[in-house]
Amino acid sequence: MKAYIKAIDYYLPVKVLTNTEIAERFPEWSAEKVASKVGITERHISADNETAADMACQAAEKLFKVNEGVRENVDFLLLCSQSVDYKLPSSSCILQNRLGLKTSCGAFDFNLGCSGYEYGLAVAKGLIVSGIAKNVLLLTAETYTKYINPEDKGNMTIFGDAATATLISTDGFAEIGKFVLGTDGSGAENLIVKTKGARIPNVTGNKVEDENGNVQWDDNLFMDGKAIFDFTSEAVPAMTEELLKKENLKQDDIDLWVFHQANKYMINYLRKLMCIDKDKFYVFMDKVGNTVSSTIPIALTEAKKEGKLNGNVLLAGFGVGLSWGGTIIHC
Repeated sequence: MKAYIKAIDYYLPVKVLTNTEIAERFPEWSAEKVASKVGITERHISADNETAADMACQAAEKLFKVNEGVRENVDFLLLCSQSVDYKLPSSSCILQNRLGLKTSCGAFDFNLGCSGYEYGLAVAKGLIVSGIAKNVLLLTAETYTKYINPEDKGNMTIFGDAATATLISTDGFAEIGKFVLGTDGSGAENLIVKTKGARIPNVTGNKVEDENGNVQWDDNLFMDGKAIFDFTSEAVPAMTEELLKKENLKQDDIDLWVFHQANKYMINYLRKLMCIDKDKFYVFMDKVGNTVSSTIPIALTEAKKEGKLNGNVLLAGFGVGLSWGGTIIHC
């Protein structure tokens, strides 16, 4: 049995943070400088009372609205999020009820970031190929902007909030191929929120500034940009090479490359490093920013609208964990 992407859609919060607004807070950075550096002009910000589960619900409802009869046939729900509503229960269980899915539907959350979409596709394919499910609803939703310190102009320019919904089934427009997945937990502290978990349950208010003026807050999102860049530069080319071998394909056989939309500098560096044709390299981040596990499904949705999902499409996610994952979908 094979597994396919059958439908896909996404949701963005109403509130928008523009580069002009960021420049007003940090006059040393012009709106043009931010755009040229990260390739993002605006990003969507979840409302104070809007959670990742709320956004995931909106994305799913959008998908159901244009795909009649899907709601009744979903028999497994997967939610990828690092911004869940509660310590327990799982947000996926709450979403099963909110979305009106049948009670025979399996559901669970998995905590993963920028590689989460590929991991979700892998799990969904496994459920279908094994005969456990026929229609899997994969949701990604993240509210990283709630983790960013108001003084952290670097991360503020990069991250936005979003949610996506993908239906994986026994038929569809894109067959899901083989996978390469990897993990290196030795780099966990390079992208982290240290407090408010079981290890350090209480906020500390601590912050440390290094010799270059970079600040790390215990209670907010910290990203060591250089360490993440170095990891990505090594992991992604190796992952894609292994993936091509698994699929018995050459680089020229890939019709479209869709990487995690981290930021303009990073993905352009990877494209040049890997000698990928610019016309085959899809970028969609200008108006949404880095939405973590949602970047690739958002890009896929837009590429589909543009008629660019044809042939072999390579997906590559990488980031927090450290974690990476790739697959090729055949459209």
